[in-house]
Amino acid sequence: MAQEILDLKENALAKDEESFWKGVKDCVPTLLGYLSIGFAAGVVEKTAGLSIAEITLMCLLLYAGSGQFIAAGMIAMSNPISAIIFTIFFVNLRHFLLSAALAPYFRHLSPWKNMVTGSLLTDETFGVAINQLSNKKFASYKWMLGLNITAYLNWLVANIIGGFFGKWIPNPERFGLDFALPAMFIGLLVIQITSQKRFFVDIMVAVSAIIIVIGVSFIFSGSVGIIVATILGSTIGVMIEKWK
Repeated sequence: MAQEILDLKENALAKDEESFWKGVKDCVPTLLGYLSIGFAAGVVEKTAGLSIAEITLMCLLLYAGSGQFIAAGMIAMSNPISAIIFTIFFVNLRHFLLSAALAPYFRHLSPWKNMVTGSLLTDETFGVAINQLSNKKFASYKWMLGLNITAYLNWLVANIIGGFFGKWIPNPERFGLDFALPAMFIGLLVIQITSQKRFFVDIMVAVSAIIIVIGVSFIFSGSVGIIVATILGSTIGVMIEKWK
């Protein structure tokens, strides 16, 4: 068993040198989503009063679609900095789960390379990676780096373009740009469901999540309902998988 793991590790490392551009290629299907969502984020950030330099800095340091939309909205409403930081941190806690799910595929890497991989991970690159690695034991660092950097640069460019044109779009909600992020997540979900063909589990999780959101929203706020539904829906999905 130990020799088998060692062989798999060596094979992954041997392919590491030639996999960067494959990671770039595998990211291409998500680029249109990045461009549209990034453009929308740039427009929203510009209408919130941010300059092109501030939009660029936010992309480079925060690099989170949902976080940037939230930050722009809270900045526009003159919320305190502490509230903005706490809200973004809370919303992006899901990245701990995303990183934990991919961690077993990168356990052969050094802590530094794992840190680079985790810091550039997004919902979209996670979706691509988890599908590509479903039948593998180890992942290529350079493949993941190509995937992440391609997404990172496209997100940055799209935000800057959106920020540039944002001055001519004072009301982004009128064009539905505020719905761009949920729309991309819906598209990614549909692709993942159709590729894995586990319709029963996916449907049960979706129905459970909807019921939980509606039920919890009667007691707490809608945002709390979404968080509770995410946790319980995922738990229900895991339980169904084990019972099958």
